[in-house]
Amino acid sequence: MDYMYAPWRNAYMAHKKEECVFCHITNNPTLDEEHHVLYRDDFCFIVMNRFPYTPGHFMVIPHFHTDAIEELNEEHWLHISCLVQKCVKMLKVGFGAQGVNLGMNLGKSGGAGIAEHVHYHIIPRWTGDTNFITTIADTRVYGNDFDKIFNKMKALIAEYISC
Repeated sequence: MDYMYAPWRNAYMAHKKEECVFCHITNNPTLDEEHHVLYRDDFCFIVMNRFPYTPGHFMVIPHFHTDAIEELNEEHWLHISCLVQKCVKMLKVGFGAQGVNLGMNLGKSGGAGIAEHVHYHIIPRWTGDTNFITTIADTRVYGNDFDKIFNKMKALIAEYISC
């Protein structure tokens, strides 16, 4: 087994809270800038993924705490779907993404890192955005300034999102 020293992951581990991290964001709108929240409405919020797969990776998350999408009422689900559709357009047109991955990992066995609260990943993609280090070392290299990407996304959200 190979081990890689990754001190930046400590920030993720150190911020584990007793309260669900997504409910913490829901319940603290005055901390939206600190939490990198891009958008918030009555049904859900959009937040940057602090440990992104690619630059611009963010999530759409319902305020309602559940680990099962089947527990979301139809109005919430349709609203989230509307936002996801607009976010894809925003990434392609406004951010220049050549493709987009959408996904929900439901349950720990389904690959969810935060299994107790459903969340929709929206990941911009570009041809060649992964390299050999991902394949041979199971490591990702993130070569972009997180805060610059957040500010760009925040400006795009204002232009593209209205549900």
